[in-house]
Amino acid sequence: MIKSIIGRKLEMTQIFAEDGSAVPVTLVQAGPCYVTQVKTPERDGYSALQIGFGSAKAKNVNRPDKGHQDKAAKGYFRVLREVKVEDSSDYELGQEFAADVFEIGEKVDVIGKSKGKGFAGTIKRWGFQRGPAGHGSKNIREPGSTGNATYPGRVIKGKKLPGQKGDRRVTVMDLKIIDVRPEENLLIIKGAVPGATNGIVLIRKTNRVR
Repeated sequence: MIKSIIGRKLEMTQIFAEDGSAVPVTLVQAGPCYVTQVKTPERDGYSALQIGFGSAKAKNVNRPDKGHQDKAAKGYFRVLREVKVEDSSDYELGQEFAADVFEIGEKVDVIGKSKGKGFAGTIKRWGFQRGPAGHGSKNIREPGSTGNATYPGRVIKGKKLPGQKGDRRVTVMDLKIIDVRPEENLLIIKGAVPGATNGIVLIRKTNRVR
């Protein structure tokens, strides 16, 4: 059975465990998802499925995408993602998947886009300390010297400098599924997942090696 699904982050809340402790959880609308393409080793060189999530109006889908998604005959989708499977011959176009592909207690990785926080300086972006604020100091929030004297005479790649904060692909690994509610297409996941409310996430069985 496929162990990946596309979902929508709903909100964070808390539930109470049997011992009375509060457990922070995230509610995710997981599916329903439909197979829109089956990739095989003979034709594509590897086994994978393309799955669609979230219905879209026909007027908002361009003609190439319409022709592609018409093969599955399940309407049009706002989000398409590719997930790898061991043997794609076990699946067929239009096949449906819901939240019950996962079980309570399973560990998953959640992939999403983090909240965009705009252009940020080194203090906000990297946690730098500020410089002295008195006695005519002109280095209060600046990053400071970045040069390397004569050699190599340039700023080294990867140096922590001001720039865009957030708005990037983030993977949170090894989260535990607390509850599965197929009738509501709902997964309850312990902890926080990346992104803002209503953000799209991909949930997959964790590949973390313990």
